[in-house]
Amino acid sequence: MREQCNFSNVTKNYLSEFYCILDQMIEGMTTAELSCSISHNFIVQMIPHHRAAIEMSHNILCYTTNIPLQNIASNIITMQTQSIEDMRNVECICSSFTNSRQDICLYQRHFHSITETMFTEMGNACATNNINANFMREMIPHHKGAIRMSENALRYEICPELIPILEAIITSQKKGVQEMTQLLRCMN
Repeated sequence: MREQCNFSNVTKNYLSEFYCILDQMIEGMTTAELSCSISHNFIVQMIPHHRAAIEMSHNILCYTTNIPLQNIASNIITMQTQSIEDMRNVECICSSFTNSRQDICLYQRHFHSITETMFTEMGNACATNNINANFMREMIPHHKGAIRMSENALRYEICPELIPILEAIITSQKKGVQEMTQLLRCMN
């Protein structure tokens, strides 16, 4: 259960919105309509993931005065908005790229393992009255999840138009993890 004892009203408001966004992301990713295309499945499950990062970044921007964190959150909004647009642009063509039942099963099994870990780590991230640190402890597993999901998809035959999008996700999310990890160390 998510405790909110001894939290300031600002922290309670921030966390309440975060948990709402997290729950919506989990629902969007777990109820996405899947097909016999790993490329399609990746897109329809990653879009709610990216949308959540954008909303979580808007949430922290309502409260933070930390300039490096403002820059990180603004960059997340820019990069993930572009990534959603890129995925939507190739979704139609990529949906026609099909995979074997065996590959679909293996892909989804690993995907499920990755997302369950991510959902748990985000939901159980240590919450304090330092909302800047809270955001990074929540967003680091979110980014790591995107990296692992993209690497998982790249292990299979996927739509060629999707490959540069996945590579861009991996590159930008690794950079984000590094930036947030360094900034979090400075706050402790």
